[in-house]
Amino acid sequence: MIKRKITKKIWLGNVAIGGGEPVIIQSMTNTLTKDVKSTIRQIKALWKLGCEVIRVAIPDEESTYSLKEITKKSPMPVIADIHFDYKLAIESIKQGAHGIRINPGNIKNREKIKEILNIAKEYNTCIRIGVNSGSLDYDLRRKYKENIHLGLVESAINYIKFFEDNDFTNIKVSLKSADVITTILAYEKFSEISDYPLHLGITEAGTELPGTIRSSIGIGYLLLKGIGDTIRVSLTAPPSKEIIVAKEILKNVGLRKLGPILISCPTCARRDIDVILLAHKVEKLLSFVKSPIKVAVMGCAVNGPGEAMDADIGIAGSKEGGIIFKKGRVFKKIKNDNELLKEFLKEIKMLDKEWQNKEES
Repeated sequence: MIKRKITKKIWLGNVAIGGGEPVIIQSMTNTLTKDVKSTIRQIKALWKLGCEVIRVAIPDEESTYSLKEITKKSPMPVIADIHFDYKLAIESIKQGAHGIRINPGNIKNREKIKEILNIAKEYNTCIRIGVNSGSLDYDLRRKYKENIHLGLVESAINYIKFFEDNDFTNIKVSLKSADVITTILAYEKFSEISDYPLHLGITEAGTELPGTIRSSIGIGYLLLKGIGDTIRVSLTAPPSKEIIVAKEILKNVGLRKLGPILISCPTCARRDIDVILLAHKVEKLLSFVKSPIKVAVMGCAVNGPGEAMDADIGIAGSKEGGIIFKKGRVFKKIKNDNELLKEFLKEIKMLDKEWQNKEES
């Protein structure tokens, strides 16, 4: 069991963050924010996949005015992502953004930041201080040349102090780098000295495969250490991919029950079925399953039930066709290959229904 650090609890719209609440999944739209219909369509699609907080880019004044309708129709809290122009932050708050994200590296004028804080207090708007290694202040970069993570931490602490001096504590923090180790070290150090909730992520993580690997290592490691209150998997890929990876990370570190876990064996000469093809078919079929059951797809009946004995249900090939097993015990033998997947799906549906009935009772 992971012992999580209990941070300060804040509210982003109707979503509680920190204070021991579940780790929240966040993503970001890639539509033009001023294209309201496309943005709302994407937000709703991401919400259906399991996204719980959404961020939208605010590159211009026209985008801020779109927030009024977007926040009204969004099924989840909306964060306005602000760079450089403090006026866009102020207008975004007035237009209904539940939170804003600002980067201390590109809004340096403290008086302008103070104006943002005043309006955020008036509207009870959450602010994320998003420190990024790529835009770290030059003096801090020079000071911590060999230990950039310390520069990230100092930057965040400096801005937190400024926020607190201006009576603003509705804060969450991120300390991101494209380098996994730098990111980990920054979050660990910050977590030692502050109780503000943390938003985790590896910035500019890359395309789908390398980005998934970097994010899984960095975010997964920190979550296992008990650090983190919200996460965003940043991929050069459709936002839907970010949600899928985020859910897998949270499921596999044991922090959220977000649907089934699929395990499958690597192929070898013992296989009696096309494991790759079958695993992909099962993966698609599991999209309807809500319960946190563990499902196994194994190549042969020799090792299948034994190696996957902790699976709630599994399928394996055999010379006669295939078998379905539960908790390591053979449950059904199927001779007809065409019937194997149908029977497996039927049993999965029954398990899923049993779990949902238990949840309701």
